[in-house]
Amino acid sequence: MTAEHEPTDPLPGGRREARERAFHLLYESEIKGTETGTLLAELPLDPDPFAIALVTGVAEHAPAVDRLIVDHARNWQIDRMPALDRALLRLATYELAFRPDVPTGVVISEAVDLATRYSTDDSGRFINGVLSAIAAAVR
Repeated sequence: MTAEHEPTDPLPGGRREARERAFHLLYESEIKGTETGTLLAELPLDPDPFAIALVTGVAEHAPAVDRLIVDHARNWQIDRMPALDRALLRLATYELAFRPDVPTGVVISEAVDLATRYSTDDSGRFINGVLSAIAAAVR
């Protein structure tokens, strides 16, 4: 395996696209009620290695990730959040807590951007607020 195919250095297209793909896979997994490992195994083509690393990382650390979200999302129960917001929060919280190689600003900025593009009108502000609180606690 060459360095350009390792999970920390994704294929051409960049981490932004890999992160977006990981977000879609996490959302799909939840909506279908399918384990992420099963979902990844059933894909006709493997996603970017960084996307795979993110999806598997979120799955491996799910209890800790969800605990951080619950602890920092004031007056919100995780199961009451829109599924898209939940997937984004899980992805970004995993990166904040378990991927110190990714800058805090990048994690939050890209999560807010994805929330603005894919979720409700208020999701960007909500995601920003929760992730900022999580970042202050874990970084």
